[in-house]
Amino acid sequence: MKTRVAVLHEMGLPTPYAESKPLKIETLELDEPKQDEVLIQIGAVGLCHSDLSVINGSRPRPTPMALGHEATGEIVQVGKGVTDFEKGDHVVCTFIPSCGQCLPCKEGRPALCERGAKSNNDGEMLNGGRRLNSEQGKINHHLGVSGFAEYAVVSTNSIVKVDPEIPFEQIAVFGCAVITGVGAVINTAQVMPGSSVAVVGLGGIGLNAVIGAKLAGAREVIALDINPDKFDIAKQLGATAVYDSSDSDVVDQIKSATGGGLNYVFETAGAVPAMEVAYQITKRGGTTVTTGLPHPEHKFSFPQVTLAAEERTVKGSYVGSCVPSRDIPHFVELFKQGRLPVDQLLSDTLTLDEINEGFDRLQNGDVARLVVKM
Repeated sequence: MKTRVAVLHEMGLPTPYAESKPLKIETLELDEPKQDEVLIQIGAVGLCHSDLSVINGSRPRPTPMALGHEATGEIVQVGKGVTDFEKGDHVVCTFIPSCGQCLPCKEGRPALCERGAKSNNDGEMLNGGRRLNSEQGKINHHLGVSGFAEYAVVSTNSIVKVDPEIPFEQIAVFGCAVITGVGAVINTAQVMPGSSVAVVGLGGIGLNAVIGAKLAGAREVIALDINPDKFDIAKQLGATAVYDSSDSDVVDQIKSATGGGLNYVFETAGAVPAMEVAYQITKRGGTTVTTGLPHPEHKFSFPQVTLAAEERTVKGSYVGSCVPSRDIPHFVELFKQGRLPVDQLLSDTLTLDEINEGFDRLQNGDVARLVVKM
């Protein structure tokens, strides 16, 4: 079948993207779903820094690639062997397909699936190969989803069934921003009630971490960003104080205000300077967690003695250490109860043809979450 898709042919084109147009809207041929795959009519898909990192080249991937991973939609066709999903189901896509057979999967850590990581790096589906075709040849998949499209074929190991009553533009963020940000707080750090928390970087993931900290019962939630325009929404979502992380004395300000730092600090910007601030404002005995994905060549350093002498913990969090089939329904239920107000993160909706302009807005830090509504 034919489908319109946003395709990246060259990484690292200059901004503004409205002029350089790294994403080309093309009509491609989409194969039918194969074994354990489904065809989804995309309803909405979020613009995420993981997409932007491929566009600007800080997260190298094979091109040409059909981008988009924070997607949701309705199943319109199922492939052979599919028993847990059927036509008409509304689903959210997750960006790490879990094979269920490798050691991390068997240990209950699907975010670290070895086959899923390899297929994502290679631009292939979990079962191998590619399903999108142009006149010039095969098109690589982005994280097994390629959701900036009218239709997508995805593995059943990349989707979770969700409530069809929730609008697509609201449910889309559960596949990435919510599970990554809230999951980092709840699963990775396991923030205790009454503790103090800081979040460095107030994009979609960082703001979800703020929501997660409030949900976990943190008594103090400090939000930091280089863009003061993010401060109002951070306060609305539960931040008790906000700071400009670009201030030269921000570390001293926070350590003075908090009596030496915070119990848990989350770095969500994917930038070494943000990680340096996060580590410095973590108190003795505290935990620093990063969800960021900077360029592979960027390195973070710290005084090694502090790990032992101050009993520090530094942790990475990928997909919020989530089990998507368990955690997405749980988080959706909390949203329906009004305890996870992620709908407040939606800055605007776009059409597929406006996608390059949307990434300019994301690059400039002007928005919390933008969603392409199909």
